[in-house]
Amino acid sequence: MTPRYTRAIHFAAMIHEGQERKGTAIPYIVHPVAVAALVAEYNGDEDQQIAALLHDVLEDSGPHHGPEIQRLFGSRVLAIVEACTDGVPDASGKKPPWKTRKQEYLVHLAIASDDVLLVSGCDKLSNAQAILSDLEKIGHAVFDRFTAKREETIWYYQELSRIFSERKTPIESALRETVSKMERFPA
Repeated sequence: MTPRYTRAIHFAAMIHEGQERKGTAIPYIVHPVAVAALVAEYNGDEDQQIAALLHDVLEDSGPHHGPEIQRLFGSRVLAIVEACTDGVPDASGKKPPWKTRKQEYLVHLAIASDDVLLVSGCDKLSNAQAILSDLEKIGHAVFDRFTAKREETIWYYQELSRIFSERKTPIESALRETVSKMERFPA
């Protein structure tokens, strides 16, 4: 990796500083780093790995970071980050309703570029793996952390799995297997 990758880690850590994964004490930066590792595992290039590190910056911290991402990491990285963002807060700090955002994102993924599919797929795989791990630790209480409850969360991941399979993405089998385990987890 080049110094750009190191700068991206620092940038992501700075933006996500003080944030935690929903319902946990786990520093949020762990997630983008895990997504970047998955992108590397699935043969993503440096721009894709950097986009993975930054994939939640706009969504979690605001669209005003877009020009800085472009200046520091280039147009391709910014385009991937923007395409992986399923909603940014408005001026009052609110996002559109969860279901609306997810439905629109699913439609978007059906036509998204391969660059976006790899980064988004690794993001969704990482999230699904975290949910499954927490299901095994704390059971269905994991769904209390989210806006959507169990049924909607499972629906969303089923739809993601379907789209990533239809698009023949590298993560399709890993995501399908993880979602299947989530579905079968005893009530």
